[in-house]
Order: sequence, then C-alpha cells, then structure tokens
Amino acid sequence: MPLLAIPFPAIDPIAISIGPFAVRWYALAYIVGLLIGWRYCLGLAGRPPHLVARQDVDDFLVWATLGVVLGGRIGYVLFYKPGYYVYHPLEALYVWHGGMSFHGGALGVTLAIVLFTRARGIPLFAFSDIITEAIPIGLFFGRIANFINGELYGRPSNVAWAMIFPNGGPVPRHPSQLYEAFCEGLLLFGLLFAAERLHARQRPGVVTGLFLIGYAAARMSGELFREPDPQLGFLIFGTTMGQLLSIPLLIAGVLIIAWALRAPVPARS
Repeated sequence: MPLLAIPFPAIDPIAISIGPFAVRWYALAYIVGLLIGWRYCLGLAGRPPHLVARQDVDDFLVWATLGVVLGGRIGYVLFYKPGYYVYHPLEALYVWHGGMSFHGGALGVTLAIVLFTRARGIPLFAFSDIITEAIPIGLFFGRIANFINGELYGRPSNVAWAMIFPNGGPVPRHPSQLYEAFCEGLLLFGLLFAAERLHARQRPGVVTGLFLIGYAAARMSGELFREPDPQLGFLIFGTTMGQLLSIPLLIAGVLIIAWALRAPVPARS
C-alpha cells in the first residue's frame, strides 16, 4: 500500500440549507440531470429525422421523473436490500437517505416510455433514442454526488490516486465513483453524440441499443474497481450484483440493434 494517499475532499453532503430546509447534493444531482437532459432532448427532437415532436418530449419530463425516482428506489429495495426492508418497510420511503438503483430506474423509465408512446401514438424506438441520448448526463451528475457523499467507493488499491474514504476504513481505495462518472457519463455521452452526428437515429433503435450496450460495458468494467455492497458481497463466479443486472441490458442492446438494422427505414416528415 502507498505510504501516502490523496485525502478525501470532505464536502458537506448538504448543498443548500435554510433553517430546517436542506437540499442535498444527491437530490440536486437528480434535479440538474433531469433538467439538462430535458433541454438536450428538446434540441434533439428539433433535428432530423423529425419523428418525434418537441411537445411530446416536453410532456414526458414528469413521466421520466416518476420513472427514475420510483423505479430507482423500488429497484434498490428489491435488488440490494430486500431482507432489510421486509422488516423496515416504511424506510423504503426514505429516499433522502440515499439508495437508488440505476437498473431499477432504467426499468421505471422503460415502462414510462412504453406507456407514454402508446398513449400518444409515437414510434417507440424513435422516442427512446432521444431519451437514452440524455441519460449519461444524469449518470455523470449522480456519480459525482456519490463521490461527494463518500459512498459506493472502490476496492483497496495502491494506485497513486487512491483515497481514504470516511466510511471505508483506513485503507486507500479506488475513487471508483469518478471512474464511473467518466465511463458511464462522459464516455458514453460521447459515443451517443458521435452516433447522433452520424445520423444513427435514421434507423430507430440503433441509439437505444448503443446506449444499453455502452452502459452495460461501462458498468461491468467499473464494478471491477468498486467495492461490492457489504450486504451482498461477491456473487456467482466472483461477480457483483451490478454486473449481473447489466447482462440483460447488454443482450437487449444487441437484439435491438440487430432488429433496427433489418427494419425498414421510416419516412421522414
């Protein structure tokens, strides 16, 4: 282990406090991610192939918020701490204590997209392509908030940039939240941005598939540096829950792209 480690920057998890009212960085990350993502989606809807109206993107913001928050929380309860919440069911409502699952949030947003597009008569994958392009923005801010909270830290390491986290004991560890912010946020956003510039949305489903594959690859590789959840530890063949939950996303992404490349190209409006 290194003789010295980078000190963890002790940032107050409360971003704004006015009397009894407090806004945490964790909540602020969700708010900022949703708002910037919403504006980005509006911009994408104004670009070719014009298969989705800007008004529909505008109206979806509430649906997306409910899908992210409810799906993320329910997913965390079911995937990561089902035994605990069986005996403490009311605490499942304490979202301000943290504990959100991306995979649960993804299921929540997927359900919201399916219901919304069916109600509006919008092409499913043309709409999901726009929404998935913005998801890395929220992932980036979410991982930065994880770092500020000193949670979801990495495994013990002797790299020069290892940190000693407040709740991680005296051992230097990978700042895995920053790795994930880069891979799941910046790198994945860059991949989807490049696909957008190459007119990938002309074949609805390609961008959605790229997002699923890209996220699954980023998450499964990031889990190699992240400390497993203590209540779960390592699972089958030394994998983690995050890796196992990413396998269906990877498979779905491949299948969606295969379907999209064989489907007829929709007529432009």
